[in-house]
Amino acid sequence: MFFDRFKLEELEDKSLAVYGMRSKDSRGRAYLDGEPEFRTAFQRDRDRILHTTAFRRLEYKTQVFINFEGDYFRTRLTHTLEVAQIGRTLARALGANEDLVEAICLAHDLGHSPFGHSGEVALNRLMKDYGGFDHNKQSFRIVTELEQRYPEFPGLNLTWEVREGIVKHESEYDLSDARDFDPDLRGNLETQICNVADELAYTTHDLDDGLRSGMLTPQMLDGIALWEILKDAFNWRGPTLDEMERHRMIRQLVGMMVTDMVQSTDRRLKESSAQSPLDLQKLAYHVIGYSEDVQRRNRELKDFLYQKLYRHYRVVRMQVKAERTIKDLFDAYRAEPNMLPGHVQKNIHIRGLERTICDYIAGMTDRYALEEHNRLFDPFAKP
Repeated sequence: MFFDRFKLEELEDKSLAVYGMRSKDSRGRAYLDGEPEFRTAFQRDRDRILHTTAFRRLEYKTQVFINFEGDYFRTRLTHTLEVAQIGRTLARALGANEDLVEAICLAHDLGHSPFGHSGEVALNRLMKDYGGFDHNKQSFRIVTELEQRYPEFPGLNLTWEVREGIVKHESEYDLSDARDFDPDLRGNLETQICNVADELAYTTHDLDDGLRSGMLTPQMLDGIALWEILKDAFNWRGPTLDEMERHRMIRQLVGMMVTDMVQSTDRRLKESSAQSPLDLQKLAYHVIGYSEDVQRRNRELKDFLYQKLYRHYRVVRMQVKAERTIKDLFDAYRAEPNMLPGHVQKNIHIRGLERTICDYIAGMTDRYALEEHNRLFDPFAKP
């Protein structure tokens, strides 16, 4: 016996809550494209995203620490995988569609430039007169236009729901622009799950990487409510924190936050009386989120990370170097477009010079951007 797509859709329908998005109810794709025999539409979307060049490049793109700082720090790829894992856990616990959540999570950072948010800031500044640069919009352009893998259509031809989830992905630092995707409606529950999974993942793993790097010490965290809870849970009194203890405490922190998220969201879902995905999208508030206590404690931890890690002098130095590298590349290509590879130059008459340069730089890994900078500006380097 095998499970074809219709059987999978039947099982999906039985396992999801009433407000979970069914793949059989998808609004479809932009171009005619027959559905696979043994996968649902959202499973196919997930697989198409996994096979993109943009996804593979995430391995060598910065989260907080540039790749050469150490192999053990998170990259955009490991961050994306952690977001997908947390997203699936939340989806399963809340009766949402795991495959849709995973597809949105895997795609949410495809458009990030090299060097993390520093690279995004630099490109946005350089493109201020040409439409700007935003990694959410770039992720959408990648899956709808820039990835050329099929002769029948541009991009990946993903379902409406995955494209909507990418467009409506937002966090404290990234606000969505959903003008072409029912802007008066919130993201569905699956999109909301991706948003909080992203925030939960980077908060906890940035704390982990900060401690591992030595930029943060356990003593600096004294008085932070969530840290005090972790210390009490393991009866840790320091002064040193070995690797196993750090793993245990970060794992406990993720578990605490996921548990609170599930329980708090479940209460809001019941209070909403939603009977369909659309009912949730019409609400005046997001249903997913922490309790008030955990939200306050999470805010305290995020403020600490901003002040002590993201503004640490070593991180700031990396950010300044990154912005200078991207500006140098952009200015050099703009002054002499013939330095761009031939296949890139072909896009100039379609997208314009500045957008073509921006797309090319945004697609670079940290390592490639640094090597390209060396090739262009070191007189002894081979071109």
